[in-house]
Amino acid sequence: MNNKSLGIIVALLLVVLLVSSSAFVVKETEKAVLLRFGELVRTYTEPGLYFKIPFAEKLRKFDARIQTVDSSPVRMLNSENKFMMVDSYAKYRISDVSKFYIATRGDERNAVRLLSERINDQLRNQFGVRDLHEVVSGERDELMAEITKNLNRVAQGDLGVEVIDVRVKRIDLPPEVSESVFQRMRAGRELEARDHRAKGQEASERIKANADRQKVVIESEAYRQAEELRGAGDAEAASIYAAAYTKNPEFYRFTRSLQAYRESFRSKSDMLLVDPDSEFFRYLKDPKGQ
Repeated sequence: MNNKSLGIIVALLLVVLLVSSSAFVVKETEKAVLLRFGELVRTYTEPGLYFKIPFAEKLRKFDARIQTVDSSPVRMLNSENKFMMVDSYAKYRISDVSKFYIATRGDERNAVRLLSERINDQLRNQFGVRDLHEVVSGERDELMAEITKNLNRVAQGDLGVEVIDVRVKRIDLPPEVSESVFQRMRAGRELEARDHRAKGQEASERIKANADRQKVVIESEAYRQAEELRGAGDAEAASIYAAAYTKNPEFYRFTRSLQAYRESFRSKSDMLLVDPDSEFFRYLKDPKGQ
């Protein structure tokens, strides 16, 4: 290998080294800042292939995805001058990478610390004007929405990050405060239970009264229909009997006499004192009744 070939190889190696040290890629999940001798000169928020001056410029990349900051439990005072331990967390992402770098000097631990401080400040401000009931249950959603709104405004202005959500994981109360809250909650549940029982009793009485009314109506209607049917049947039977007896009056008298005999001699112990020649024994003496 002669000196000319060796020079070409060395030149190619230098070109490759220069390109590799000057080209860089920013991914979709990243944001970056370009520093020239420690001074911020450019930001990169869109993915793509970029170039920098080797050795003079330095690239710093940051995760642009949603991050979580988990704050340590903090002792806070509410409007009733009662202490509570509040454990919270927040979801955030970088919105202004240049402001984020300047505020944190590129150290994400500083970002977590600064954001935690601001979260605790917002929680103190909101908890300080609310009582235990509002904090624990009454206005929990409204409280978190207000804290998120205020914290997002402060964090974007100071740190260049967008706060997406703030949540309280746990609230620990001193024993005497816990007992007070428990008694209040139990009284509220008992009042609600009594209200439900009263409404249930009222509904039960209303249903029973309606059922009793329907029973009377149904029985009355059934009795009316039965009497109508009975009356119609009796009328039809009387009509049939009348028609039959009109055709043969003697047969009518005969059947009436038989019915009278059955009624009179129903029991063996019965005793009658009747004249044998009376009209009553007419058909016993003569089947033709003569």
